[in-house]
Amino acid sequence: MRITFSDIPWVRVGNAQAEDAATGVTVFRFTTPVRAAVSIFGGGPASRETETIAPERNHPLNALVFSGGSAYGLAASDGVMRCLEEHGVGYDTGIALVPIVCQSCIYDLGYGSASVRPDAAMGYAACEASFSASDPCSGNVGAGTGATVGKAAGMRQSQKAGIGYAALKQGPLQLGVAVVLNAYGDIFAAGQKIAGMRTPDRQAFGDSFRTLLQTTGGNLFTSVTNTTLAAVFTNGDFTPAELKHLAQMASAGMARSISPAFTTADGDTVYAISGAESERVTASLDAVGALAATLLEAAIVDAVRSAALSEAEFLQKVVQ
Repeated sequence: MRITFSDIPWVRVGNAQAEDAATGVTVFRFTTPVRAAVSIFGGGPASRETETIAPERNHPLNALVFSGGSAYGLAASDGVMRCLEEHGVGYDTGIALVPIVCQSCIYDLGYGSASVRPDAAMGYAACEASFSASDPCSGNVGAGTGATVGKAAGMRQSQKAGIGYAALKQGPLQLGVAVVLNAYGDIFAAGQKIAGMRTPDRQAFGDSFRTLLQTTGGNLFTSVTNTTLAAVFTNGDFTPAELKHLAQMASAGMARSISPAFTTADGDTVYAISGAESERVTASLDAVGALAATLLEAAIVDAVRSAALSEAEFLQKVVQ
């Protein structure tokens, strides 16, 4: 049964953005520390503290942060940590609370403004918003504010995307997916292209895959950089190693929806998170992984459809 992402009780979502500059931050704050793991598939990730949730050490996670700004955007977590500390959240070292916060960023500097990036103040604002009301809003909000797709021929032939969500409940099992869709490739749903590279006159779809095949030299980093971020949230009772496998299974949703995916110009990253201890239920890892991949496809469609802009609005913010 489909549910809304807000129905998952142990994760609270806060957003902050600079709308004119077209960049932002989304904070997923957990009401109690959770287990987490991450798998990184693309060639250019910008991330923070992901080693703290590696299966061999796996510290309980207090918040996950998605943002724009490429590596500059990692500064947002400084504000998230300060906000959490003020609310009494973090690992108690006996001297101070140290919130455990992981972050991944998209490259959105080619849209809106290249000089305005998420910072500690924006991260603080997004985290503080999660204490007021959970706001898993789709589209041009938070980390999805500057997200675009279909950049094989450059930004002027790309198309707007954003942040998207999908969730379901099956018996006592709850499963939700969030995605910030910022891909080099084109986007498909049920085999039909729904977003991506446009022709030079922007009257029809181009073909990112064919354009990639025509590339005869150089590295994709020299022209455009991207990164799609996703997170799977479940109350399934999984170990850190199982959560890493869950993230890997969920990535099939990216591979089915984005073409091409996982390029050297993408830092594609998937997190998997097992909820508050009191909420956990026994579940099949394979079944949850297959469902997560399907939900990721649905969240990608949500990210496209909820972020649509007119041609004039879109082109006004293209930097290059």
